[in-house]
Amino acid sequence: MAYRTLNQHYREKFGCKVYKLSIDAGFTCPNRDGTLDTRGCIFCSAYGGGEFAVGGCSIPEQLEKAKERVRSKTNDGKFIAYFQSFTNTYAPVQRLRALYTAAMALDYIVGLAIGTRPDCLPDDVMALLAELNRIKPITVELGLQTVHEETAHYIRRGYPTAVYDHAVARLKKAGLEVVTHIIIGLPGEDAAMAAETTRHAVSAGTDGVKFHLLHVLRGTDLEKDYLAGTFRCLEMEEYGAVLKACIKELPEHIVVHRITGDGAKRDLIAPAWTADKKRVLNYLNSILRSL
Repeated sequence: MAYRTLNQHYREKFGCKVYKLSIDAGFTCPNRDGTLDTRGCIFCSAYGGGEFAVGGCSIPEQLEKAKERVRSKTNDGKFIAYFQSFTNTYAPVQRLRALYTAAMALDYIVGLAIGTRPDCLPDDVMALLAELNRIKPITVELGLQTVHEETAHYIRRGYPTAVYDHAVARLKKAGLEVVTHIIIGLPGEDAAMAAETTRHAVSAGTDGVKFHLLHVLRGTDLEKDYLAGTFRCLEMEEYGAVLKACIKELPEHIVVHRITGDGAKRDLIAPAWTADKKRVLNYLNSILRSL
């Protein structure tokens, strides 16, 4: 493929196949605890994006359980500890240090991926990330979703795009790798707008991108709007066409960490076609081979 895949990136960086192990470290979010809002982003489930994290036990125990789930894929692999659920820098720095170092202490963990908001990176947290990055590599994942302020307001993102730009600049200055989450198919947005978001993330300095299809999960405010008929979800071929256009905007050094995203099947309202993940990935990979 003409774009840089995550598998290729990890093999070059670590010299072997690397898998991610999702962690729920018990965080919340300023969009849920009342600091900015109490409802969360309009698409966010009760799991805060960490539907597949184990949760409910210590970090080492979670990682061991998560490792068991991928044992059929690898006997001697290396792993990234992925702090995924909610906002994983939204806590006092002493607590963050304890959580991060507990994961880094395990021999099979070669690095951390930390999902967070660009408005939740105070100076002391930045200093901690830079310090730990010198021990094992750390990637910080930022939920941009869109650069269009009207859409950002609708999804209750809670910060202007300039905050994302500033966060990327600070993270890069500190020597950290940055991955940006982008949602394709947001209500009111077309292919050109998704491509513009992609170009903006590149110009801001992101090292990688995670593309997500907008999907509707049970219990979210997005579900209410969908059932009211205020927007429709993309069909698979439509999503593929927009995804292809967005990837064409990426320079060769940008890593594509994900070509689609999906929630737990038990909570999926729409689009129904995303439930067949194997079929979806086969289709997307087939159309991307021509890039």
